[in-house]
Amino acid sequence: MILRTLTLVLLFGISCISFGAEDEGKYSEGFLRLDNVSQDYSRNHVLEFWGYHNSAGSSSSVDTLKLRYYQPIDLGEFKGTMRLDTAYNSSYGPNLPQHSAGQYDAGNTMLTVWGNHPGIFRHWGGNLGGRVIFPFGNNGQWAIGPQVGSSFVPPNGKDSILADFSPLIRYMYGFDGKNNSFANNPRQPPLVRTLQLFPTIGLQITPSTQLRLWDENGIYYNSAGGGWFVPLDAMVTQRVNKNFLYAVGASKQMVQTYNQYNWSLYGKVSFTF
Repeated sequence: MILRTLTLVLLFGISCISFGAEDEGKYSEGFLRLDNVSQDYSRNHVLEFWGYHNSAGSSSSVDTLKLRYYQPIDLGEFKGTMRLDTAYNSSYGPNLPQHSAGQYDAGNTMLTVWGNHPGIFRHWGGNLGGRVIFPFGNNGQWAIGPQVGSSFVPPNGKDSILADFSPLIRYMYGFDGKNNSFANNPRQPPLVRTLQLFPTIGLQITPSTQLRLWDENGIYYNSAGGGWFVPLDAMVTQRVNKNFLYAVGASKQMVQTYNQYNWSLYGKVSFTF
């Protein structure tokens, strides 16, 4: 069942992306008249500081401080990007111990890598990658998963409010270490089995301002027990100069048969060097 799910995810993602990538010139005159820029990897280093407030309603809330770093990858002909996330969380609410309010504990630490090699994916214009979630701050669970994605922009010189369309598909599979079984840690949540969909759309409001939809928070499907989490997610980014950008965003669940959060507020400051 797991292998079948992984195969379907990868095949679906590759087929969707390859639809426009095999002949980019032909594609730019076809569906939405967009150019495939998936291979235009940034050569910049980016350091970001994030803050989140997630609410599960009246029962509990979680404040998160996150550090995120982007590193360009150049390994021969392979070009890509590495992203490292680490976080601290503070959970509080009437159903939680009072002494936990204001106390920050280790949150998820994630490593994500994506890119392409022309010798392997010569006629494929997307990105192949994967994510690893480390067990510290993740209830002792490991999680790994493949991802496929792509990015499309309007042709040069075309006056359009659309900045980019950057869909991404990821499947995360969680597992326990030998010392963290349910028998040893019965209070831990179920192991992660999630299909993650990010239909990211960027809209250019002004030359330095964008409205980005489903960029930070995507759509989740729980493949283990069923259920969807579908939020309405929007973030406004403001670039001050080539080295500094800040953003604020909000997310509200619309369909929640797979519980994540009720609503979320978040923001970031981003430094490029």
